[in-house]
Order: sequence, then C-alpha cells, then structure tokens
Amino acid sequence: MANRIVIDPVTRIEGHLRVEAKIDQGRIVDAVSAGTMIRGIELILQDRDPRDAWALVQRICGVCTTVHALTSLRAVENALQVTVPRNAEIIRNILHSSLLVHDHVVHFYHLHAPDWVDIPRALQADPNATAALAQRISRWPKSSAGYFRDVQAKLKTFIDSGQLGIFSNGYWGHSAYRLPAEVNLLAVAHYLEALDWQRSIVKIHAIFGGKNPHPNYVVGGMACSFAAPAGTDNEIEENEENEASQTITQEQLAYVGTIINEAIEFVEQVYKPDLLLIGSYYKEAATYGAGPGHYLAYGDLPTGSINDINSYLLPRGIITHGNLNAVLDVNLNDTSQIREYTEHSWYANSRSGLHPSSGETRLAYGGPTPPYETLDPSGEFNGKYSWLKSPRWRDLPMEVGPLARMLVAYAKKSAPSHAAVRDSVDSVLRKLNLAPKDLASTLGRMAARGIETGLAVHWLKDYYDQLLRNIKGGDITTFDPTIWEKLKTAKSNSGVGWCEAPRGALGHWVQIKNSKISNYQCVVPTTWNGSPRDHKNQKGALETALIGTPIANEKKPLELLRTIHSFDPCLACAAHLTDTTGQTVTAITVTP
Repeated sequence: MANRIVIDPVTRIEGHLRVEAKIDQGRIVDAVSAGTMIRGIELILQDRDPRDAWALVQRICGVCTTVHALTSLRAVENALQVTVPRNAEIIRNILHSSLLVHDHVVHFYHLHAPDWVDIPRALQADPNATAALAQRISRWPKSSAGYFRDVQAKLKTFIDSGQLGIFSNGYWGHSAYRLPAEVNLLAVAHYLEALDWQRSIVKIHAIFGGKNPHPNYVVGGMACSFAAPAGTDNEIEENEENEASQTITQEQLAYVGTIINEAIEFVEQVYKPDLLLIGSYYKEAATYGAGPGHYLAYGDLPTGSINDINSYLLPRGIITHGNLNAVLDVNLNDTSQIREYTEHSWYANSRSGLHPSSGETRLAYGGPTPPYETLDPSGEFNGKYSWLKSPRWRDLPMEVGPLARMLVAYAKKSAPSHAAVRDSVDSVLRKLNLAPKDLASTLGRMAARGIETGLAVHWLKDYYDQLLRNIKGGDITTFDPTIWEKLKTAKSNSGVGWCEAPRGALGHWVQIKNSKISNYQCVVPTTWNGSPRDHKNQKGALETALIGTPIANEKKPLELLRTIHSFDPCLACAAHLTDTTGQTVTAITVTP
C-alpha cells in the first residue's frame, strides 16, 4: 500500500509550494504540485497607463527581478509597434545576461547544493587533500590548505553554536549523500565565496538601472544615457538631454567591464568545475526526474532587434516526445497553440482553455480551510487543488527552463551560437559519461543550468564590447521619444512580450483600449512547470518528473527535494496574494 507524504511549504524556493506524493516500494508513484498563494497583479493593471505596467509587474517577484519588467516593455512596445534603439536593446541584454549568470550561480550554491552536499561532514575533511583536489580541477587562487583549514574552523564554530539557521532542519547524514568529506569542504568554501561574489555582479543592474533588485526601465528604450565622446557632433545636444536621465560615466562603464571579467573567472574556475565534480558522484540522478518530454523555449538574447527571431542566441522552438530531430515552431499570437486550462485550478473563468490574449483572472477558492492534511481526501485529485492554471501548447504539458533552452538549441543547429551550445552540451556529457537522453533528468537540469551559465557569461562580455564600440563610434542613443505620440493614438492595440527568464519561458499579453490597459495576462515559467493536471488529466512537468523518484527514507525525502529544486520553482511569480472581498489585509502607517 502506498504511503503519502506532504511537504508544505517546500523551502529554498521563492513562494509557497505544497507537494503531496504517494510512495510505494521506495519510489514515488503519484504526486501533485499545488501553488497555495494567489496572483492578482493582472487585476491591478487594469485601466492603468501602459507605460507604468513594467514597474508594477516587476514587483511580481524580487528574485526574478528584471525579467518581468523586460517582458512587459516588450509587450507594450509590440502593441505600439515600436523598435527601440540598438543601444537600448544591448543594455537590456546586458541586464538580462547578468541576471541569468547571477541567478544560476546562486541557485546552484545556495538553493540546490544542500541537496547534494552534506555540510556538517565537511568537518571530517583533510584540508591538505581538499587543497590538492581544488588545484587539480581549476586554477582558482583560493585553493591552499590553510584557506580550507580556516573555512573548516569557521564552519565548526557555526555548527558548535547550535544556531544553524536555514541549515537547522537539513537531512544531514542521509544515506543518499555521496560526496567525500573533502568535496563537501570544497563546496562549503565556494558556497561562502558565492555569497560575496553575487553581491558584485548585481552592481551591473545598479549602474544601468539605478538599483537592484528592480532596475529602472522606460517604454521606448532605457532610462540611462551616455555623454557623447568629446569632439562629436551631438556632444552639446546630448549633454543637454542627459539632464533628465541617469548619465553613465566612463568610470562606471570600465567598472562594468571589471565585474564581467570577474564573473567569467568565477564561472570558469569555480562554478563549472564544482558542477562537474559534484555531478560525477550522482550519476543515478540521471535515471530519474524526467518530465513529460515536451520542451518549450520562446528564445531570447537577440543579436539584432527583439523582433528578429532568427538572431536569437537562445533560439525559439518546441520539442515534443523527446524527439531532438524535429524542432517545431511556436507562435505566441496563435490562439490555437497556447491555452490555459482551469479544471483543477481555483478560478471561475467564463470557460477553460483560453488563449492568454483573452485570459481571465476570476478568483474562486474552493479548497479546505488551513490547516489541512490534504487538498483532496480521496487521494485522486479530480477536483481543484492549485492557484496555478494549466498552460498547454497544443494540449501538451511543456517543460520550460535551462534544460528546454539547451535542448532546443542543441537540436536546432541553425546558427553559430547554437553550435556553441551543442559543443558545450557534448563536452559536459563526455565529462560526466552521459548520453543526450540522460539530460531529461534531475541531474540533467542541474547540468543544463551550468552549461547555459558558461555560455551566458561570455555573451554578456560580447554585449558589453558591442556597447563600447557603439559609444566610441558616436552612437549614444538609448531612447525613442516617438513612443509617447503612438501611445496617445492607441485606441485598440494588443501585444505580446516574451523573455527567457532564468526559470524558463515567460510571456505577457496586453490589451490596450483608449490608451489604457483593458486586460493583462502573465504566463510565467513556474505556471508551465508547476501546473496542476489539465482538462485531459495530464500532469504538469514537475508532477510528472517526481514519478519514479527513489525515496530511501520517507521521513527525510531528500531525493524528492532534489527533483523539485532542479526546476528552481518560483511560486511568487505564479501566484500573488489578494483579498477577494476587497477587505483590508494589512494597514501600515508611516509617521514622519
């Protein structure tokens, strides 16, 4: 007889995720993924100025930070048929690429590593052996025996204090941990270094966008400018216009270059070697965690305009049934392709299966009152059990994210950047002694995220170099003011914006009437991955991936967490809180 386990909330993710799983003979045989918060941002946007949408939707999440703003800008600009200046496109790509690198490194070390690294066991390591290991796999300067001895002493003081904070409920000593003590110590040292490093790369957002998280943008370009090089024709004119915007200095631009070079070194000498080393001890994680076998990527990081899909470094495409020999097209405006179903979601929409361009957000909670043991006492989950809708592409449940992006690029082979992806994937597969089919797994998602990081950090450098060349050549334009006139005449317009967020394909659909937003819908990566069953009772990607995951200890389901964290869910994006009766939830009074 199957036993049921519940994890609520799942930690080391953003937002509130509840997972109920049935375990029989040491493996998960059924699972449900439930988003237990509500998203109401779409309702807040109605009747607002489209120029303000990016600032509001950016607050959907503080982890994904810039991607909702970027997607919203693209949606409104698409509706108004605006093409932003090339410099603005490059700066947006710089912000986006730096986020991909930052997010993936933080995920590996601070969100996912505790599933693979037995932190207390690092106290048993020989610092001399750890140093020898570190020097063998990379040229990172912080690899001396003395350095690892100091880290070990710091960790001992922390553990002896009994105040373990986020580590207090870890499954330490679990039989599923495989790393030698020395690898654990190496990983702990780099965990701490990554905490310091991640504070540096986000400064790129602060320089170009004024702050992080939630950097500043503007519909029609970027809210920053550059002083014209001395002696150019537009020197005086541009300096006058710059009074109303944030002017980036030459010193700041040079500092961005330093940050990027440091990021390349950290990724190449710390993150990638650690990923390959840790992954080599967990080959069994390539045998479980496969999703539905259908992968979706909207594509991103254009080398030209965002409207030039063929210029994307991360290509657009669909893979179905795991077939890498055929990449299908996705059309975000085709109402027969993407649809959202609500048979198992707490909504009272006029009908299920709506395309996001005509989507609805009519909240209707019908679940149990917390605290509750289960969302469905029958155990069949035939009713509603999640705030997430069930988006589908031609009625197929899709997986999105780094794995989907790498597989689509690997299969497409249509541009030099895609060949670079293929070379990187093949290199990692050789080093881990895996086949392409093994990427459809818990270990495969972790590997794909690392592969993408290695590519993105060098693409970030390329974008930076392009920007410098443009400025040096006298092109300092970052904004198209004609956007305002087009908005004044926007009587009835619709648009779609897309972005490959760290966690996967992100889409925003906007309807504009009489220069105001009449409808706005977001379909975020975790809505795709974490969706409940649909109208055909097909499980979402995360639910499917959990099936077959081995569980050595039902009271400490470490392997289940590994599979969940391999998706890096963000429920804050998928669901936000609102009160359906319009009552005040919290009132805060600030006195001078």
